[in-house]
Amino acid sequence: MESFTAGLISLDEAQGKMLAQLTPIADKVTLSLQEAAGRITAEPVRSPGAVPSFDNSAMDGYAVRLADLQPGRTLAVAGKAFAGAPFNGDWPVGSVVRIMTGAPIPQGCEAVVMQEETESHADGIVITAAVTPGQNIRRIGEDIQANAQVLDAGVRLGAAELPLLASLGIAQLKVVRKLRVAIFSTGDELQPVGQPLAEGQIYDTNRFTVSLMLDKLGCEVIDLGLVRDDPAALRRAFEEADRQADVVISTGGVSVGEADYTKTILEELGSITFWKLAIKPGKPFAFGRLKSSWFCGLPGNPVSAAVTFYQLVQPLLAKLTGQRTAALPPRQRVRAAERIKKSPGRLDFQRGIYAPAADGALEVRSTGNQGSHVFSSFALANCFIVLERERGTVEAGEWVEIEPFNALLGG
Repeated sequence: MESFTAGLISLDEAQGKMLAQLTPIADKVTLSLQEAAGRITAEPVRSPGAVPSFDNSAMDGYAVRLADLQPGRTLAVAGKAFAGAPFNGDWPVGSVVRIMTGAPIPQGCEAVVMQEETESHADGIVITAAVTPGQNIRRIGEDIQANAQVLDAGVRLGAAELPLLASLGIAQLKVVRKLRVAIFSTGDELQPVGQPLAEGQIYDTNRFTVSLMLDKLGCEVIDLGLVRDDPAALRRAFEEADRQADVVISTGGVSVGEADYTKTILEELGSITFWKLAIKPGKPFAFGRLKSSWFCGLPGNPVSAAVTFYQLVQPLLAKLTGQRTAALPPRQRVRAAERIKKSPGRLDFQRGIYAPAADGALEVRSTGNQGSHVFSSFALANCFIVLERERGTVEAGEWVEIEPFNALLGG
């Protein structure tokens, strides 16, 4: 086991070294709210005004003045106030104003009595509960003060953030421009999806998978297609990708085998660190710097490519766009529902399904075959079962860590 894992570095070490080299891009663009979904705020966002912008009623009921309140007294209704249609008439002493939720508070009002705490009579209403000064009144700025910061820089804009900005009357804002990511696959055995396969060929699923994940992460994808195992073609692909992109991602060709020219070419074009990671699947992974872009080389096996993209490329892209929140969800300790096979030596990301057991505690089971070519394991799973580097086979009932899929894999 020691000889097999010699020279492998941990995932944490690889992540740390990689992220330490990155500086977020500084380019900003101004977009409307409709265009900004999924984008990253480029600067803090402040409220142009207070929310609420005026004192208003939190209930359907009656606006009252405390001096008019006496036990059992019938109070005439002087008028009505609606949201968008305030009461501006005369408000005689000894009367109330009928008021709806969201309506502006009439001048002189000191409390709102909910209608359930009143009795209606032909000549007015009788209040049947004690009244506290200020009750059921939403004060100006109670939610958000004018010029208060409502979003930090580095926030991904979604269904929680964009309606908030709309409620403040913010029609456009500055976001980080989309990362430009060039992708291509290498390998004479690969064939584009949809084309017939010759003997010994397989479909190029990795480039398709990476393109989907990049699109989901809001990147601009530059697809350079399939590149054959030819040094001149590979060099042209890397040079073209470097000219166009912030990040270059290739799949295949990083295991430094007999027909893998990637390492030699990249050493000529930039500064490349080839890592052998102590993880399974995904041992061969490359990271480095080209003339104008960052480079990530993913393994050729489909599951290995997806795992390394998820665990390494996803945080890299988040760092480059200045995102403040962690790209990967926190791990949880759950109970193994069954025996899970593992050999010591590498951190293992097995695909699993977690759910509550009969006793209410979370438990996890494997999706089955964990081979690096079995991509169906992702379609069945909702988490990674993260098994420590030196851990062996897990028995049913033991505690393990899981990493629930985030939106990139979780739908």
